[in-house]
Amino acid sequence: MGRSAEERAARRELKAELQRQQMEEQMELQRVLDEKFMKEAIRQAKKAGKLGEVPIGCVIVYEDQIIGRGYNRRNTDKSTLSHAEITAIKRASKVMGDWRLEDCTLYVTLEPCQMCSGAIVQARIPRVVMGCRNPKAGCAGSILNLLQMPEFNHQVEITEGVRGEECSLMLKQFFKDLRKRLKAEKTEKLREEEMKTEKGRIEIKAEKDRDKFPHMIVK
Repeated sequence: MGRSAEERAARRELKAELQRQQMEEQMELQRVLDEKFMKEAIRQAKKAGKLGEVPIGCVIVYEDQIIGRGYNRRNTDKSTLSHAEITAIKRASKVMGDWRLEDCTLYVTLEPCQMCSGAIVQARIPRVVMGCRNPKAGCAGSILNLLQMPEFNHQVEITEGVRGEECSLMLKQFFKDLRKRLKAEKTEKLREEEMKTEKGRIEIKAEKDRDKFPHMIVK
């Protein structure tokens, strides 16, 4: 009897250990997939950077396949709606033939804003994976958490920090380069204005000299 109880306890322990191993394997597989698809989102973000846009990229995945891609084109398109997430959602919905993206995962390099967070909830996307936080405009936990409001009829699972350092450094480098470029442009503009001012002074002096000495050739 005692042996039987020990055997049952051993079987329970073995079952629990197998379940734990399976869970760890699933988590590791998900981690690998998250890294893979965030890398694709970063690739989209770099397209935005080449246009001089803030480098933000997004992909939407269904059954381990990318069905929607997008990157920030707000200045290029002169449109508030041209955010990476909105573009990716439009393209994914077209592929799925439905506005509901209930079995999809959205990967984005930067925490979504209020508009994109609202669109994610409206599209019924169950999971969002984001690279880094957006402390000034993020609405997935930084300023607000529109993705997990209990008052809504849909809440979203959030995973953050996937390739987070890479995403953060990409943004920091963009703004560092932008400040440098704007400073250089300002310096060049001031130099041009100084040259114009100096040229004007020379022309005024020459005009005065001609009036004062009409028979002299003033260069």
